[in-house]
Amino acid sequence: MKQGLFKITKNIPLTDSVYLMVLEGDTSDITVPGQFINIKLDGQFLRRPISVCDVSNKDVTIIYKVVGHGTELMSGYTNETIDVLTGLGNGYDTSLSGDRPVLLGGGVGVPPLYLLAKKLIEEGKKPSVILGFNTKNEIFYEDEFRRLGADVYVTTVDGSYGIKGFVTDALKSIDYTYFYTCGPEPMLKAVHKASTTSGQLSFEERMGCGFGACMGCSCKTLTGYKRICKEGPVMLKEEILWEK
Repeated sequence: MKQGLFKITKNIPLTDSVYLMVLEGDTSDITVPGQFINIKLDGQFLRRPISVCDVSNKDVTIIYKVVGHGTELMSGYTNETIDVLTGLGNGYDTSLSGDRPVLLGGGVGVPPLYLLAKKLIEEGKKPSVILGFNTKNEIFYEDEFRRLGADVYVTTVDGSYGIKGFVTDALKSIDYTYFYTCGPEPMLKAVHKASTTSGQLSFEERMGCGFGACMGCSCKTLTGYKRICKEGPVMLKEEILWEK
């Protein structure tokens, strides 16, 4: 984990409530797809944890949804310099993927899969990507995944675009060797149940500190409770015990 100052060089809307932000600064601690950063906002006690969508040696791209006062504040930033913790979380392990991994993202669970898809393709693998949204006007990053060379499927709950239903409906027709997923917990549970291979699930969770000092974001596993921010956010399919 590293703390540093980052300058906002871009902050634009992708949909009515989803924004893309580019932050320029020291990204050397961001080493694995699926890690997150923790942003300090003016006048806010808790930092905001946001998954890394893409990274270079000079900047990091994040995509976030405006859901409360903190993210609403973020959406109004332009060229501010902000305090950021980087290199948080364990991230995805691509060594287990096999040749044809499938990536399933729901809503703002989509962004960390972009950097993951880039890495898998660089390793010579052929990923399929399933993007799940409620309706057509919520869709983002479909074209960006296609430009990487991934096979892309889009599902919408209301059937206004792509495959009608959930990401698990698209999963039925795909031949895959392994899965990676990120999204809300009901989606993760559904993917866990529907998948026919091993895989890795990245949890979205409200966090207190973001680096393991508290137990505010824990997940029950075969070896006890694990902190989403420290031992996670990525967990193996076989270790997760779902709370009823």
